[in-house]
Amino acid sequence: MAAPKDPQPLDFTFTAPISKDGAFATYLVVEGSDELLGTRRAIKVAGLLDGTTPFQATLMPSGTGPHWLPLRAALCKAIGKSDAGEHVTVQLNQRLS
Repeated sequence: MAAPKDPQPLDFTFTAPISKDGAFATYLVVEGSDELLGTRRAIKVAGLLDGTTPFQATLMPSGTGPHWLPLRAALCKAIGKSDAGEHVTVQLNQRLS
């Protein structure tokens, strides 16, 4: 599947626990993302964290199927969550690449 040239709407919501391991200090596993997006490559997305905090990020391939959504320190601070195991609800609204 070729990458879209213009932002494409997405309608995907999931809740996942914060993980701290591997290539990113703080991240969420986006289960089913490889099927949803049709690729295991890095994909830029936009949406909301916990229903109120807008974000843009690059979903990074995990190498095993689902992507990882890195959570920068500023986003963790904005939602008041940064500990491993805390759950975050993510709404993916746009695919930007």
